[in-house]
Amino acid sequence: MKLSYTVIDNTYKNVKEVLKVEFSMSDRLLLKLKNMQKISLNNEATYVHHSINIGDVIECDLNYDENNSNIVPNKMPLSIIYEDDCYLVIDKPANVPVHPSMEHYEDSLSNGVRFYFDEIDLKKKIRPVNRLDKDTSGLVIFAKNEYIQECLIKQMKSNLFVKKYIAIVNGHLKEVKGSIDAPIARKEGSIIERCVNKTRKQVYYPLPCY
Repeated sequence: MKLSYTVIDNTYKNVKEVLKVEFSMSDRLLLKLKNMQKISLNNEATYVHHSINIGDVIECDLNYDENNSNIVPNKMPLSIIYEDDCYLVIDKPANVPVHPSMEHYEDSLSNGVRFYFDEIDLKKKIRPVNRLDKDTSGLVIFAKNEYIQECLIKQMKSNLFVKKYIAIVNGHLKEVKGSIDAPIARKEGSIIERCVNKTRKQVYYPLPCY
């Protein structure tokens, strides 16, 4: 994947301004690309403070290999809902954790994605953008590079990334539709369990429940 921008006016003074504004690139990623000489100006490697002119073409090459040996590859059936050069969307079944752990070192969804990346010769770190509990089924997005991961996380923080859940309810509902406004916080005395905490400020907008 490559990012490309053609200078059309005198808005920006140098390469760095283009990458920061047009692509909302973090300083951390910008520094990494600079050190790897993956930023080019008119097809030649450049430094980020290089001045630019109208008609110049600035590119960032994100097709570099990464070390993903921290995840053990494990072949497993993956229900791929969507895939392109940017990300992979998988329908995770219940009873499968997203991340490896001491108890699930080789049988998490990330292990399956690592095996799949090896099959398609994609040498990238395993980057799940969202997470689901082990017992929960649903869609999990894996970014195929650091830049796409940054973009999706920013969307989540800005509430542009909408997540909807379907639940099975036992009994009869008095109302056909409504909203659940129940802030979730960490359960006291636990680093894993969560609970409803009405004293905590609501962070996410409540979604309609049908």
